[in-house]
Amino acid sequence: MMVAGIGSRKGVSAMDVLAAIETALEAHGLAMTALSALATASLKQDEQAIFSAGRELALPVIVVEDNALKAASSRVISRSDLSQGLAGTPSVCEASALAAAGKGANLLGPRIVLGPVTCAIAISGDAV
Repeated sequence: MMVAGIGSRKGVSAMDVLAAIETALEAHGLAMTALSALATASLKQDEQAIFSAGRELALPVIVVEDNALKAASSRVISRSDLSQGLAGTPSVCEASALAAAGKGANLLGPRIVLGPVTCAIAISGDAV
């Protein structure tokens, strides 16, 4: 399973989210069709652009609960004090991707930041 974790500022557009996903995938030489799902933190569950992007890509959006987000936080690569303060994790997108991809998941690299959106790609342990 390959998951794109998404973090964003409030009020982003679906186009912003899709561009960040595409940029993150391109950074790893992957196509959009490689993705199994999108993921984000529960604090972003009202951010319609993330769900619109999921619909556009015909992918489910997994909302990661706070306890799972925090459990995955020790394995993130990127660190943001702002994210830590607001979400309780140093990287919403990286922790979301790791948590949603499941036990033994790994990030393919650090998050990418494209304007108001962050995206990180994680792959499940059984897919490696």
